[in-house]
Amino acid sequence: MESKIYEGRTSTEAIEKGLKDLNVTKKDVDIKILEQEEKRSFFSILAPRVVKVEITLKEGIKQEKSSEVKAEEKKTEKLEEDIIKKAIINVENFLKSWIPLVSKEEIKYEILDKNPFIEVNLDGVETNYLIGHRGEVLNELQNLLSSIAGKNLEKRVRVILDISNYKQKREKVLEDLAEKIAKTVVKNKKSITLEPMNAYERKIIHSKLQNHPIVTTTSIGEEPYRKVVISIKNK
Repeated sequence: MESKIYEGRTSTEAIEKGLKDLNVTKKDVDIKILEQEEKRSFFSILAPRVVKVEITLKEGIKQEKSSEVKAEEKKTEKLEEDIIKKAIINVENFLKSWIPLVSKEEIKYEILDKNPFIEVNLDGVETNYLIGHRGEVLNELQNLLSSIAGKNLEKRVRVILDISNYKQKREKVLEDLAEKIAKTVVKNKKSITLEPMNAYERKIIHSKLQNHPIVTTTSIGEEPYRKVVISIKNK
């Protein structure tokens, strides 16, 4: 198993997070403290304390699926077609009444059945305000549409929203970033922690570097501050 990096305010907290994520006990792993708990200076006393640990599963130990992997697998489970159809009707009814309230310009929408989720695409002349800084507004709208899609339904239906192909453009930016950071990690032989990203953006980084011969990626921290760490693979 490749090592994973976890962080916390203390080494104990970071280790506990790692053991919980890997679903193993302390005796099943090797632990290496990457960043010690140092004395704090007067000027750093207000800065958040971060301690990083590297956890590696011992040889021969069977690892249970992590909580993140289980959550990802659950997202791929197919839903009943009548659930999807009702969810699409819910979303379409909302968009028909909502769009005229937020824009004087014409905004076209497309709703696609991508069981187990629904894909919604919005497009128009002026849509930047619906995207927001780094897609923050878009993500909130996506959460709202997911709630509306599952209205009066027994199961939750995920909605994947894109506006004016923003996600496609963002994906290219993140893939270029992943390659650039990987080169820096290889050159300096030091891991680099990226700024907090949502699950969709983290997945792009992981996917881009999953077959890289030298570096590996892992996610650390808690939502909404979860981050990707790019580091050298253990030999």
